[in-house]
Parts: sequence; C-alpha cells; structure tokens
Amino acid sequence: MKKLIRHSYFKASILLLAATFTSCKKFVELGAPPTQVLLQDAFTTDASAQSAVLGMYTYINAAANGFLTNEHIYPGLSSDDLQYNTASDPQIQEFANNAILSTNTNALSSWSIPYSNIKNANNCISGLEGSTLLTASVKSQLLGEAKAMRAFCYFQLVNIFGGVPLVLTDDYDAFNKALQPRNTVAEVYAQIVKDLTEAQTALPVAYAGTFRGRFNKHAATALLARVYLYQKDYANAEAQATQVISSGTYSLPAPELAFVNTSNEILWQIATIQGITVQGAAYVTAATVIPTYTLADVTYRSFESAADLRRTNWTVVKTIGGKAYYGITKYKLNAGTGNEYNVVLRLAEVYLIRAEARAQLNNLEGARADLNAVRSRAGLPALSAALTQQQVILAVEQERRVELFGEWGHRWFDLKRTERAIPVLTGLKPAFKATSLLFPIPQTQLIANTNLVQNPGY
Repeated sequence: MKKLIRHSYFKASILLLAATFTSCKKFVELGAPPTQVLLQDAFTTDASAQSAVLGMYTYINAAANGFLTNEHIYPGLSSDDLQYNTASDPQIQEFANNAILSTNTNALSSWSIPYSNIKNANNCISGLEGSTLLTASVKSQLLGEAKAMRAFCYFQLVNIFGGVPLVLTDDYDAFNKALQPRNTVAEVYAQIVKDLTEAQTALPVAYAGTFRGRFNKHAATALLARVYLYQKDYANAEAQATQVISSGTYSLPAPELAFVNTSNEILWQIATIQGITVQGAAYVTAATVIPTYTLADVTYRSFESAADLRRTNWTVVKTIGGKAYYGITKYKLNAGTGNEYNVVLRLAEVYLIRAEARAQLNNLEGARADLNAVRSRAGLPALSAALTQQQVILAVEQERRVELFGEWGHRWFDLKRTERAIPVLTGLKPAFKATSLLFPIPQTQLIANTNLVQNPGY
C-alpha cells in the first residue's frame, strides 16, 4: 500500500492514513482522497516539504489538541508551582492532589498528543531522507527541525511517564509498532541526544521565517544542554550552554519585555495567529475574577525580595473575598490580538543550566557569574563569594524556581531530577508519595498495547 499524507485548510500536519482494507490494490487504484497526498509526493519540492514540516509546529499549537496546556498546567499543579483555585474539574484536581487515575483523560492527552507529533516528525524524517529532489540546504534544515521536534516530544514524555516506547519509523510500519513495549529511560535519552546532535549538524544558525518560530542550531543546542543537565552529564551541559551564550545572538531584556514575540531572549517560540498564548489564556483574568490557575502561595513567598523585578512584573496580587491570589503575568494578554507567542526556550534558562553544571563541577566562580547575570536582570544583588558548593547548588534551585515558574513543568521536572521532590513536597501535599513522581500510563494504552507495563502505584 502506498503511504499517504494529509493536508487540511488550517494546517499542513503530516498524518498517515492508518486503516485496514480488504483490498489494498483496489484502494490504491482509486487514488488519494482530495485532502491527502502520497507521502513520497509531499517531498518532491522544497515548498511541499516545507509545508509538511511546518505541520509539526502547527499541530502542537492547535488549541483543540491541548498540548501546550498539558505541558504547563498539569506538571505545575503536581509540584509546588501552580495552584488550582476552582476545583471544578475532578480530573484536574487529581494532578493537584497527586492522585491521578489511569483513566484521567488529561493524562491520556499528555501521552497521545506528543506521540501524534512524533508520528508527524517520523513521517517527515522518512520522506526527507528518501527524497532526492530537494535542495540540499533545505533538506538538511528540514531534517534538523524534524529531529529536534521528535527529541522535544520524547523529552516531555520521558519526564512525565518515565520510559516510553521509542517509535522511530513512519506510519507505514504503524501496525507492527502498535504492540511495542516501553524502552528504558536511558534508551529514550540516548535517542534524544542522537536526534539533537544530528539536528545541530543539520540546522543553520539563521532562523527560517520570522519571530524565531522554528528550530535553529542554537535552539537545538539549548535543548541538548538541558538534556545533558538532566542526565547529570555536567561537562557536556556546560559546553552546550556555552555555545549558545557565547554566540552573542541572544540577550536578557527587562522582565516586562521578556515574553513579547520580538524579545531577544527567545531561542524558540511557538507562533499563534492571534498573538495570544495558551499561558496568557490560562493565567490572565480580569481584576475581579479568581484565576483558575495561580502561582502557589508557597512559591510566591519564596521570592527573596519584594523588589525582585520578576515578582513585580510577572505576578499580580488579587484579593477577592478576603483571600489573596497570586496571578501569573509573564504574558499580559488573554484575548483579542497581540504580540505574544508561546515561548519554549529562552536565554535565562541557558544561563541557569550552565550555572548548575558549573556548580556541580565545583566551578563556583563561574556558577555565581551565571546566576548573577539572571539576578541582575531581576534587580537583585550579586551572590556572596563565600557561598559553599552546596549553597550555590541550592541558589540555582531557587533561581530556577522564581525564574521559570508557570513554564513547561520546569519546577516539577527539577524537583524530580534533583531528588528533591520527596523532601519538598511531602509536607505540602498529604497524598504525595514516591510513586507520584510519574504520571500513570493511560488505561486505554494498556488495553490497546498489552506489552505496556503500568508505572508503580497505579
């Protein structure tokens, strides 16, 4: 059977037709439906190949699929980062209570949506690698983007669920992959590193398009630095972060300008048509309306100074019914049209990656310099040169907490990878236990694939 690729009016997302037919020959003779093209035909021109790859970005930004909500909100609620105020949805409350059921549909979408985009990336990689008709530079760039996107999706999956099945081939082999067991965490990370290393080589420094909405070499490098940090490969984390910082391409603007779509801090952001972000829609409300999600009280109180420009620019105190709520205002807009996109990678994180790596390597002077770069932007004084290694490591944790709150589950992932989740969260969350560190494998996936094994505690 020939492979098919679909295009719709709203998005050029690569979606292989996965269905069985009693007569494959008769189906092929009918030709592709009008909303689909053969997979090999999608990579016969530079323009059509570009369209297919752009579909990956379109897919994860589509409001209907919930990917951006899942990756910000639910990990944030699982830690001490976000607070759920309405308690109107029992399934969302499960994340805040660290008591997620395997039937939770939000946990299911945290699994299925990244895998759908991995499918898109796999189809792009297969089509690009098999094409002999594309301009060499275009083919290289698009391959780099597809591999970086696949790495990003697997990074989210492995940090939410632990080891997951590594599916690396296009949908032509989908039925054979349907019963694939889970790979180990180490195997998933090895593939992520491989994809990002190859993406680095393939991608140019220059961004394609405008507003840094697609992967370039520096964005892939920043993500690779993060991955090395999570693996405790501190030497490589420092080296990759240094490549980004020393490029001179990026800078740290004032906090109130950090999240506009023209910010020079941004390495990669996911564009929207209206210029309104998922985070803005989730966090920003009218003055008299209780926000559904706010910064957790304990995290708001963790700012070392009321003069911290992150606190004054990225949060707002709303007192409603005698209770204070700490709204998140990194993004200022929640409706209409604006100039904000969904920021994924930014320079402050790269500085903090290098600071942590240097602290772990006992380069305390270098670690403090990186921390001070972030603190200076926030209007805070330099750290004392008398800090011990352990104090610098804790200073990194604190800066990550007040710099990256409300973004991409950073706090949840940080507490887990540094083995700080149990001591930090046990006293705050009565239902928290060691098995809460991973979300459950969705029940529907366990039923569909009997080779999957559930995470402990579910």
